[in-house]
Amino acid sequence: MQPTPVRVARLADPAGPADGTRVLVERLWPRGASRTVVLDGWYRQLAPSDELRTWYGHDPDRFAEFADRYRAELGEPDRLAALARLRDLAAGGPLTLLTASATLPLSQAAVLAGVLAAP
Repeated sequence: MQPTPVRVARLADPAGPADGTRVLVERLWPRGASRTVVLDGWYRQLAPSDELRTWYGHDPDRFAEFADRYRAELGEPDRLAALARLRDLAAGGPLTLLTASATLPLSQAAVLAGVLAAP
């Protein structure tokens, strides 16, 4: 049986039938985003630390190092429990990670999706 892929989408994108469970993976509610968004959960604890997020600043030249440092943060004990819950959700069907990032491939949600997809 093939694992269900984890999708990444912007919070502002409309929900679709292929989304499955939709969870926000930002520390703060995105500025200007409607609170009426279709959402099944909010995993604040899986967002990068404020220090890492500020250092990264969505600079494409820093993405590889950001991804490495973020994966290291995801190994912290309080984050491992939340990560395990997301793995369970992904095992049960489609999972969509929502972010406010305008550049999805360079977002923390993309890194997180890769972590969840890894065996």
